[in-house]
Amino acid sequence: MIDTEQIRKDFPMYGRGGMYGKRPLHYLDNAATTFKPRQVIEESDRYYTEICANTKRGDYALAHDADVAYDESRETVARFINADPEETVFTSGDTMGLNFVAYGLMPRLHKGDEIVLSQEEHASNVLPWFRVARLTGASVRYVPLTEDGRITPENLRETVNENTKVVSLASLGNVLGQPLPVRELAHIAHSVGAVYVDDGAQSVPHSKTDVRETGVDFLCFSGHKMLGPTGIGVMYGKKEMLEELDPLFYGGEMNARFDSSCGMSLSDVPDRFEAGTQNMAGAMGLAEACRYLTSVGFGNIRDHERKLKRAAVDGMLANGNATVYNAGTDTGILTFNVNGVFAQDAATYLGDRGVFVRSGTHCAKILPEFLKTQATVRASMYIYNDEDDVKALVEASGHAEDFLDVFFN
Repeated sequence: MIDTEQIRKDFPMYGRGGMYGKRPLHYLDNAATTFKPRQVIEESDRYYTEICANTKRGDYALAHDADVAYDESRETVARFINADPEETVFTSGDTMGLNFVAYGLMPRLHKGDEIVLSQEEHASNVLPWFRVARLTGASVRYVPLTEDGRITPENLRETVNENTKVVSLASLGNVLGQPLPVRELAHIAHSVGAVYVDDGAQSVPHSKTDVRETGVDFLCFSGHKMLGPTGIGVMYGKKEMLEELDPLFYGGEMNARFDSSCGMSLSDVPDRFEAGTQNMAGAMGLAEACRYLTSVGFGNIRDHERKLKRAAVDGMLANGNATVYNAGTDTGILTFNVNGVFAQDAATYLGDRGVFVRSGTHCAKILPEFLKTQATVRASMYIYNDEDDVKALVEASGHAEDFLDVFFN
């Protein structure tokens, strides 16, 4: 069980009496980014204040300490997803990782090959594949969603065929919040010889991730959505897959040697994917975020988010003035519209009352074709949210149709 009052003591953003300026602070945009606990901030700062040296380059004690801290951070993150350290590549975030995978797999793709996505994918898991498809002549197909927005094994099985070379899906969508049966989906992809890519940007912060259990070939996620720093993320890949993947960036320390005749040999994985100076402070902060979430416990996180989501759904339905698009999901994402009010107007109204939510397409710009609406409002919960946040959301949403009266009269 999560003690929100105790948890909030770790987060400096709550250190101003629960206020943001003159507004109460009801932050419900955690699917976009999360607050950072003091422990993560201090661990990131420790790099700059105690061991500020480059990695993989120096032959002096301070550089050695930086190497050790960086390697230990990789080991911690690898354990967090049950991977080996050599399979764990630090990136700038989920977007960079997915681009690594898409462009790295490009030599495998040819005209007539198929890349399978879904309508609910985030731009990070759509646009790299669009570009690769154009460059290679491959085509993009979409696994159909059920009426309630789910991706099922049956639908994927009917979509893939002998031409399918890649299946790339978010294990938790950032709009509808439907968790995927990843292990079964990966097995289906593998049955036709396709590579399975897991976009874990939303799932990794909220549920236990075990790449050995799911069997995915690649997994990408960001630190900033899981209490970690911005500018740091991870690309996991099975070692044999990483060995065959072409690096996207070339430069210092990703090569073993090169010479004037253009000869070059690559460093071992994962170093060959980490060209240039890396975000050491970010890696240390991300490792601390992994430790923090482990201490809270993913069972507790799941139960806490489910409780808040159910209260929010019940309150919205009781108000009677909103359309809820994912009332049946057990995750902490609530997507809705106040009837008769454009999504951005509703979000602005809520924000004026200190309820900070996201509005628009949420970077999932194909999904409106499925939802039959131009934009939605999204509230997303995390470990430091409480019943007061939900009550504020429900109360303000109940009056959001007064938007024009409030702002223009």
